[in-house]
Amino acid sequence: MQNDVIELKFKGERREVYSNPHQLAFKVGDFAVVQAENGHDMGRINHISGLMLNVPDDQELKKVIRQSTAADFQKYENNKESANNAIQVCKDMLKKHRLKMKLTDCEFQLDSKKITFHFTADGRVDFRKLVKDVAGVYKTRIEFRQIGVRDEARRLGGYGVCGRSLCCSSWIRDFMPVTTQAAKEQNLSLNPSKLAGVCGRLKCCLMYERNFYNWATKEYPELRKPIKTEKGEGIVANIDIFSDKVLVLYNDDSTETFTLNYLKENVYKCQENCGHSH
Repeated sequence: MQNDVIELKFKGERREVYSNPHQLAFKVGDFAVVQAENGHDMGRINHISGLMLNVPDDQELKKVIRQSTAADFQKYENNKESANNAIQVCKDMLKKHRLKMKLTDCEFQLDSKKITFHFTADGRVDFRKLVKDVAGVYKTRIEFRQIGVRDEARRLGGYGVCGRSLCCSSWIRDFMPVTTQAAKEQNLSLNPSKLAGVCGRLKCCLMYERNFYNWATKEYPELRKPIKTEKGEGIVANIDIFSDKVLVLYNDDSTETFTLNYLKENVYKCQENCGHSH
């Protein structure tokens, strides 16, 4: 089923939404030529469902021009090689200008009327002279975009410790803030090397199960809080919501494991009747 709004994916996982006024028959994975800044660009169809894209009615979209031809594909491949060469040219110029910036990627517009360089840097960088020199080589519009380390990981791609493609380069659209609080709430080790992704920042996946943990743990006693069982006074040392187990550590360093139902039926009721709370 066709829709008059489609999403295309470009190099570096860049995504943009376009109108399809002529209702050209596309399917996911096809290539199309679209309007770009002062020219044309080419990308792969990523979505054709307007319902999934949630595009505001008043948003003005660039248009899909036509389906890609063999000549477009040849130009597309040539641009890939040209981009690799441009990266090396730019790196040489970075040394010349002694700029503290790390070049991440280069993207040629299909018609080569615009070349975009993506880079990371610790702070603001004055690259005006660099732009002038690069433009002198390629005789076209040059743009430098400073991106964050997460965007860098998205553009370069790779695999996480789980063995799957990085979430940021495969399906995540918008980055959400991630804090160590999310790890604490899930009773994870606060070892930075285990919590950090390939970008060096906290893993995005720390947020995936956070809401579930917060919902599930409401039924359990609080960690590191006192609790009284038939054996005596102890503290809640660990909670395993998947195994439905609670580990209690006693003053003599011995431990005992209980199911949540057992605690509810025996410990909680006893403490309530004895005037205590969990």
